[in-house]
Amino acid sequence: MTQSLRGRAAVVGVAESDLGEVAPGLTHLDLVGQATARALKDAGIAKREVDGLFTASSYLPMAAMDTAEYLGIRPRHLDGTNIGGSSFVSHLLHAAAAIEQGLCTTALIVYGSTQRSDGGRLVSPTRPDPYEEPYGPRYPLSMYALATSRHMYEYGTTREQLADVAVAARAWAQLNPAAFERKPLTREDVLGSRMISDPLTVRDCCLVTDGGGALVVTSAERARDLAAAPAYLLGGGEATWHRNISRMPDLTVTAATESGRRAFDMAGLTPGDVDVVELYDAFTINPVLFLEDLGFCAKGEGGPFVADGGIAPGGRLPVNTNGGGLSYGHPGMYGIFTVIEAVRQLRGDCDERQVDGARVALAHGNGGVLSSQVTALLGTAETLN
Repeated sequence: MTQSLRGRAAVVGVAESDLGEVAPGLTHLDLVGQATARALKDAGIAKREVDGLFTASSYLPMAAMDTAEYLGIRPRHLDGTNIGGSSFVSHLLHAAAAIEQGLCTTALIVYGSTQRSDGGRLVSPTRPDPYEEPYGPRYPLSMYALATSRHMYEYGTTREQLADVAVAARAWAQLNPAAFERKPLTREDVLGSRMISDPLTVRDCCLVTDGGGALVVTSAERARDLAAAPAYLLGGGEATWHRNISRMPDLTVTAATESGRRAFDMAGLTPGDVDVVELYDAFTINPVLFLEDLGFCAKGEGGPFVADGGIAPGGRLPVNTNGGGLSYGHPGMYGIFTVIEAVRQLRGDCDERQVDGARVALAHGNGGVLSSQVTALLGTAETLN
């Protein structure tokens, strides 16, 4: 089954809603509607053709039904899987499987949030863990600070190296007109900013923005007849080892080691074949961990890998080319935007930030507190040969 999915489905439409801080009065479903209309237009597909809906929400316990009602569609296949910010990369794999099995022909994957307009608070359905709550952690900041501290202790990762992750994200964002934060950012700015949860400062943390995104997925056969250049799903994998940080087996190793291996095995590729990498960067430690766990560098070498512009424009590996959650935008769950940017890079639609000759892109989602990990590899038509 896993091998049969390689190249069998393609993303044929991508779009964001309005981003940043949207006009008062709009709801998260309004942003879903904006993104949907734009993605369908991008794909050249009518809304009446959508017969598969995939979504997750921090606002709605029955998000798939509420979203279908709002959009005015009657899908014959629904998937409301919610595993945090990685949900939408997971939905991409589920959509490909559903299309392959004939459960639907045209899948819509959508998300929207007005987190910033709601006052900037974290919108989360998470209940406190009874074994962690007595210590008063700040969810999810304290959890990622724990992982950061452990990586620094075990491998000598420095605050300067982590700051360079934020600086690289800002450098990419300065090439992206849609990015929320485009002001210059230096290593010193990151290190000197307000401490949020030691050792993470405010500039080590993702933005809080409004925003929505949408993907349109269909069979590879149909994709060849559409106007937009398809981005074919080459491989994917999912994995989770824990829900709460106190049960994470090793604070320096994530389940991306498994999700990545499964994705590369399905695609018949290695990290050396990847031209552009889009990672869920809720905090500066995330790209360090994921670059190691996905095989782009050895465990413990993530700090030197990202240092001194290693993942910035002109560096050794283009990472988070839209500016990422640290500078582009982060509306509660970021995973769908990793796929949107990966598709745009493969199409050559990224103007100043375009990676020359991009043929293979990796999109990686993270959910919870380094809990759910989902990896997808996408490629241009020439990668199918």
